[in-house]
Parts: sequence; C-alpha cells; structure tokens
Amino acid sequence: MKVVLLKDVKGMGRAHESVEAKDGYALNFLIPKKLAIPATSAALKEAELRLRQTKERKEVDAKVLAGNIAALAEARIVVRAKANEKGHLYDAVGAREIAQAAKAEAHIDIPENALAIEKPFKEIGTFRVPVSSGETFGEFPITIEAE
Repeated sequence: MKVVLLKDVKGMGRAHESVEAKDGYALNFLIPKKLAIPATSAALKEAELRLRQTKERKEVDAKVLAGNIAALAEARIVVRAKANEKGHLYDAVGAREIAQAAKAEAHIDIPENALAIEKPFKEIGTFRVPVSSGETFGEFPITIEAE
C-alpha cells in the first residue's frame, strides 16, 4: 500500500515522502497513529508542496547559520564563571551558556543543538567551539574567564 508519511518514521522515510508499506503495517500502525495517510492524488500533491517548502526553509536556515558562524568568528565571546585559584571551574560551561553568551555579547542567535561540543568546558582559557547543523560546519573562539 502506498502512503504519504506525515512524520519521520524510522526505517520508512522522512515526513512528506511517499513510500510503499505493507498493507497491515499501514492500516494497523501508520494510519491509526497519524504517522501516514493513504497516497491519493491530492495527498501526493500536498506532500510534494510541503516537501519543497521544507527544503527551501532548510536552505534559508543553513544560509543564516553560515552567516552567524562567520559573524561569530569575528566577534569576541567571553563567558564568565566561578573558578578556583588553579583555573578549574566550579560548574562546567556547556552549550546553553555559550549560546546565551553569543546572544548577549554579539547579538547572534545560535541554536544550542548546533554547538557540537564533545563535553562541557571545565577550565579557564580560550577554546574553539565547533558548530554543525545539517551540511553547515564551522567554528568560533570563546574565552572563559573567572568571575
């Protein structure tokens, strides 16, 4: 049975795609849980339109993010946190604090989930923060200072 997915379904496809599913799976799981609708001609046209809109929105978001990354590379982002005399922070600096500092100091909005830090920073110093969202990659420096 051919269906149009309304949401991303693991192992099947992404939202607004037309896929072939087994009849029982489509009728007993996908359609009742509002994950898909039967693929009528109207549903296929609507899905194509929504897929195109989603793709255009993602392209615009990627361009904005790339511009924000370039602007952050030029800006000086400073995060202030409490530290001991050896330079170790009492509380780690993570993606949330970095995103808030970027917005407060450089007036640049960067999503927390785009900051691809492996683990929070726990020391004073200057660090490179990688940014990754979709096919957009980059990095910018931050400085962590003691309060």
